[in-house]
Formats: sequence, structure tokens, C-alpha cells
Amino acid sequence: MSNKKVLISDKASGQQIELPVVRGTEGEPTLDIKGLPSGLGYFTYDPGFAATAACTSQITFIDGGKGILRYRGYPIEQLAERSTFVEVAYLLLNGELPTESKLNAFRDNVKYHTMVHEQLYTFISGFHYDAHPMAMMAGVVGSLAAFYHERFNVNDPEQRMLAAERMIAKMPTIAAACYRHHMGWPMVYPQNNLRFTERFLHMMFSMPSEEYEVSEVAARALDLLFILHADHEQNASTSTVRLVGSTGANPYACVAAGISALWGPAHGGANEAVLAMLAEIGDVSKVPEYIERAKDKNDPFRLMGFGHRVYKHYDPRATIIRAACYEVLDELGQDDPMMDLAMELERIALEDEYFIEKKLYPNVDFYSGIIYKALGIPVSMFTVMFAIARTVGWVSQWLEQCETPTKIGRPRQVYAGPTERRYRALHRRQ
Repeated sequence: MSNKKVLISDKASGQQIELPVVRGTEGEPTLDIKGLPSGLGYFTYDPGFAATAACTSQITFIDGGKGILRYRGYPIEQLAERSTFVEVAYLLLNGELPTESKLNAFRDNVKYHTMVHEQLYTFISGFHYDAHPMAMMAGVVGSLAAFYHERFNVNDPEQRMLAAERMIAKMPTIAAACYRHHMGWPMVYPQNNLRFTERFLHMMFSMPSEEYEVSEVAARALDLLFILHADHEQNASTSTVRLVGSTGANPYACVAAGISALWGPAHGGANEAVLAMLAEIGDVSKVPEYIERAKDKNDPFRLMGFGHRVYKHYDPRATIIRAACYEVLDELGQDDPMMDLAMELERIALEDEYFIEKKLYPNVDFYSGIIYKALGIPVSMFTVMFAIARTVGWVSQWLEQCETPTKIGRPRQVYAGPTERRYRALHRRQ
């Protein structure tokens, strides 16, 4: 908090109050409005919390105007090029990049917790075969609270870290099990001799009837996608995890709530919407027509995968993943018409004055769905993939919140309903 204060005046009453200015290490100055209700009798109105900071965090920094994303101070470009998802997970959890010995110990801890209780497979088998994988994920992850509740002490830092590591380790196992139930395939246990993304791909696609060799290209691409999706500041699902966590709830219940928030098409389901849009356009020749439709306010068609709530510049993750998209398709020998369609859509949109003026640049969702499709991951699993990666961010944010004195989240409202009314007996109502 800085020494600067801002004077707020109420002209109607003539009252004034000084509000302190809170400054982080980077980012915009923020008014501390806690004293506003008692000082002037006002609350603030901010639908969508677009101008409200609900917490102080040291984990992720975003400058949407400049297209900057950093984890614990490290630019996402450097981490994407040089790091691995497991190393990035350690960074987000602990605040520093690990030494070799610490990374090996962390990797071993994650491997130790990859198995899930056998009854969870029974639980999964109880879902209807065509249940959406995200519905299964939310239910199964929430049920982990039943397995790790009685002995869990939220005030014990060691138990909190154990819960975080468990969640990171078990999420891929649960995700793969949900997919295999959906497909009617036998469950596959985690092979801890494999690396994180290799292990997940093996659980997803291997069959007991034949040898399965994990593609190095697929594992590397998936690792990159997981790094890019690991955390993204106080988005809807992360804010949900923090809000539920502020009640002292079991961490598995907090993450299950985050999964439910992520499921929304405006959040984690955006890359599904991109593929649906490309399928609707159908052919490169129709791109100009759909570009014009996107600019027409009266047309229900929307250009998915362009623009971002935070970034008013090019999404830095999109720059990274665009190059990876070409590499994956090339190395896997796939000539995907959707990729050609996407590139033409991107080219025209970036040259069109309408999109330039509104700064509607391609975001990470524009490309990620194409990569998932190339890796053989079905559309119904796209948001599940997002959840595996974002679990690292959720538990990191939850750990940080637990280490800081936190009030239970309780937003205010502007009441716009009826004023006081008199109760009427049933026979007197019209």
C-alpha cells in the first residue's frame, strides 16, 4: 500500500473521505474502498468485477494492453520454450524455479499420488455412457473430499501442500477414466515410468490387446498446451475456487467448483466453439461472407476465438501456440482443411479495419482446439484438458489464499425488487 490517498466527495451531503491507494509491484493503482460504506454510506457497483481487485496475489501477472503474461515473474514465452509442465507446476506452487534435486523430489511426489481409490472407478461406471466428461469430472473430483476429509487440517501447511500435489497427480487419471468410460473401454492404470503428458496419453489411448507407443510429438505439444493454460490470474473458475476456499471448504470441493465454472462455453468451452464455427463456415471460399456476417450486429453469427476479456493486444499464448500448431500438423503428417480455413480467417480478420479498430486478435482458443483435434482428442474432452492444466493454477491460488488472512467472500448487490408489501390471504389474491 502506498502513502497516496484519493479524496472522494459526496456533493449531495458535502461529506468527504480519503481512500488509500494500493500499489502492487506491477499493474494499475487500485483504490482501497473498504472504508467507503462507513465513511460515506456507499457501496460500489461493478457487474462482472471488471474493475475490482478481490485479492492480492504473487502468482500471475497480466498486462492486457501490452500482451504480457508472466508466471511468478517469468515471461510465458521463456517458460514455453525452455520449461516443462511439471517444472512450471512447481514454480506456481512454490514461487521459485526448482533445483534439480527439488524438481526430482516433486516429480516423485506427483508420481506417488497418480493412483485413485478403486471405488472411484466404480463411481465413474455409474454414470450413463454418454454423460459429458466435464459432468463426470466435477462429480468425481468433488467426491475426493469423501476420501480425504476426516484427517485433513486446512491450517496445516504440509497437509495443504499434500492436497495440492494429490490434485495435480490425480486429475489426469480421473480425466482419462472418464473418457474411457464414455468410450466403453477398459480402465488403464497410470504408468509411472512415463512423463506427465506421456502417462496421460497412455491412460487415454492404450489398449490391453496391443502395444501402445506414446508419440513424442503429441506429448510435447500437450506439455506446451498445459503450460500455457496453467494459470491466468483471477478468471471466473479461479475466482470461484478462491470464493469457495474462503469458506474453509475442503480443497477437492473447491476444485470441483472450479471445474463447474470452467465448463461454461464463455470460459473453458471456447475452443470447442471455435471448431464448431469452423465447421459452420465449411470452406475457405466462404470466409469473406462470414467475416461480413461477424461485423453485422443484427446477425447471430459470432467470430469465435478472437478477442479476449483481458488482452487488448495479441494474446501472447496465441503467438506461441500458432507456431506449435503448424509444427504438430507437419510432424504428424496431417493436412487439416480446418487449419487452412483457420489461417485464412486469421489473415483476413487481421487485415480488416473493423477487427483492427476493435483489436480483435486471435486468442489461445483459436488454435488449441485444432491441436487437440490433431492429437486425436475428441471435442467433448477439450474442456477436460483445460481443467487438467488449470488445476495447477487453482491449487496454487488456493494455497496462497490459505496462507493469507482472508474474509469469507460476500459480494454486495443493488436490490431492484419490490419495496415492502403486505401479505394477503390466499382467498383475497387476484
